[in-house]
Amino acid sequence: MTEPRRATRTEALMAAVRARIASRAIGAGDRLPSVRGFAESMGVSPSTVVEAYDRLAASGVIEARRGSGFYVTGAALQPLSLGDMGPQRERDIDPFWVSRQSLDADPSMAMPGCGWLPADWMPNAALRRALRNAARSDGELLSGYGSTRGFAALRRILLGRFAEDGMEIGADQLLLTGSGTQAVDLICRFLLRPGDRVLVDDPGYFNFHALLRAHQVEPIGIPVTPSGPDPAAFEAAVTAHQPRLYITNSALHNPTGATITPQAAHRILRVAAAHDLIIVEDEIFADFEPSLSPRMAILDGLDRVIRIGSFSKTLSASVRCGYIAARADWIEGLVDLQVATSFVGPGPIATQLIADILAGGSYRKHMAGLRARLTAARERTAARLARLDIVPQSMPRGGFYLWCSLPEGLDSATIARRCMDLGVVLAPGNVFSVSRSATPFLRFNVAHSDSDRVENTLRTAMNAAQ
Repeated sequence: MTEPRRATRTEALMAAVRARIASRAIGAGDRLPSVRGFAESMGVSPSTVVEAYDRLAASGVIEARRGSGFYVTGAALQPLSLGDMGPQRERDIDPFWVSRQSLDADPSMAMPGCGWLPADWMPNAALRRALRNAARSDGELLSGYGSTRGFAALRRILLGRFAEDGMEIGADQLLLTGSGTQAVDLICRFLLRPGDRVLVDDPGYFNFHALLRAHQVEPIGIPVTPSGPDPAAFEAAVTAHQPRLYITNSALHNPTGATITPQAAHRILRVAAAHDLIIVEDEIFADFEPSLSPRMAILDGLDRVIRIGSFSKTLSASVRCGYIAARADWIEGLVDLQVATSFVGPGPIATQLIADILAGGSYRKHMAGLRARLTAARERTAARLARLDIVPQSMPRGGFYLWCSLPEGLDSATIARRCMDLGVVLAPGNVFSVSRSATPFLRFNVAHSDSDRVENTLRTAMNAAQ
């Protein structure tokens, strides 16, 4: 068989320029590196760069300007395709495809791989009461935009909850957003530029990875242990890559269920301070904890840690609202950015509903019952998985995820593909891993996994794969 022809150095340079344009690292009208500078950085001769630039100019990708250099043309830019950015993945472990399968699944599908609780586990009676109260409100609530920082009553409640945790902050340090995802998006828009590097947990929440791809930045994975991020690996990555941000879950980490220890939190904060690194700490699972665990935002006092969260996991994914707690000067910039990109954050009706529920005693009672119900589901699911030799990496102290390893030799993407054909949606390990080092792992949502159907489908798929 004839071996495929290798690209010449000139073709490799052309591909490098096209890749930078496609990723938006350089845009229309931007000047390319000088011939000599590009030659030195790429380790080629200036004549090779000249040839590459001339061929790109001939194809209309760039243009030469006498006495000035080479510039990107407007025709070079194509619509942004997130699926084409970053390393290409098989669809079974691609964050966009996995999210679509969960969100668009037929109601008859079983969903042990999804990231939310069943509808009948949520406080629907409290939501209906809050909706009736909202329906009786004045016209401003029903038809107005709301304020730029969000509904004042909900912000006061959140400030009180933060104070209970030991983090007393001012009203000028809190902003309500359209969702938790929008909170991360605003922070990325505010602090990052294309080509920046961002540390993420490996494994970690896959939509963080997808969002970073949209912002054209490079994610760097930090190994996660049952005690939180590996401090030694974190320090080595910060030193080697000089990242701008680190995005993490400290409490009941997604997908592993890990909780950071005080020792690990202090080491992470020391390294961040030494290297001027900003940390984004996602608190979305905090209320599932039986008691408060270490929080970098509390230890840091919101100096270089930004705290974010939302209510989609505990109250309702339909009532969209998130928040950002940060330094007052950063909140000022984020308010302007939210106005520029969406005018305001969450609608007044959504924030009124959430405030009504949080202000009453029903929310604490709901969460206490939910924690007890999840503890029982976690134990039953672990017992079912044990019959299949699927083993949790550790037993979390709360939440609804189990991060489990398959028997030796089995690939979670293969198992997920077979289960999908049988009507069961799973979450294979490598969708959470930027290094693709989680091949034998699956994330199980215990609220959707305690059934004969899920167990039997897994057994069938595993037997077929062996």
